[in-house]
Amino acid sequence: MIILENVSKHYQNRDKSRFAAVAPTDLHIRAGEIFGLMGYSGAGKSTLLRLINLLERPDTGKVLVDKQDLTAMNDAALRRARQNIGMIFQQFNLLANRTVEQNVAFPLEIAGWTAEQIRPRVAECLEIVGLTERAGHYPAQLSGGQKQRVGIARALAPKPHVMLADEPTSALDPATTRSVLGCLQDINARFGVTIVIVTHEMSVIRRLCHRTALLDKGKLLEVADVQNGEVLAQSDIGRELLRED
Repeated sequence: MIILENVSKHYQNRDKSRFAAVAPTDLHIRAGEIFGLMGYSGAGKSTLLRLINLLERPDTGKVLVDKQDLTAMNDAALRRARQNIGMIFQQFNLLANRTVEQNVAFPLEIAGWTAEQIRPRVAECLEIVGLTERAGHYPAQLSGGQKQRVGIARALAPKPHVMLADEPTSALDPATTRSVLGCLQDINARFGVTIVIVTHEMSVIRRLCHRTALLDKGKLLEVADVQNGEVLAQSDIGRELLRED
């Protein structure tokens, strides 16, 4: 579903020197899996995630999603391709002056869906995340977990094949985290959506992911399988992350 070929991203320090946020990286993510991106702060997790939908454009390499080369597209084609890639943010990024149902409808409006198409799809997505009774509420009236589930419903609304989640549970308490992770698991199981999730929490990887990339200082150290809640890491940094959880 997702192929990164020799993808890299550099930024400039204050002293004008350059550093690699993501060193040249090859990565294959299978259709229908939940894939983690894990490492310490500054490992390059969020940058790598943003390279997948070209919110950050790579300095080198190719990004292919669902057999489409995003790096070869012009802006108009890229906007169309992104309708197939849902995004879930750490800080929710909801529109404060829109109700829950209006927030979920927003990407469908941008994509040109009609009102007759939008209404049943929004209702379906709110039912999936368990927020039907909150449809008319505003974000300020919601808990953190409810806001994140609105974010999940919004990302799901255009029927994407891929959903990208950037630290979606880092601002939530443990019980709410379990609820949000359960919601993502349900979406993956019911609809076969490929999910890529950035996290620094080993408990999230153990509960949610099929495989995870382990990153350190912009470099991909390994891709580890997750079996029965255990991460089968081979690298020193992987084992260190396991010990610290």
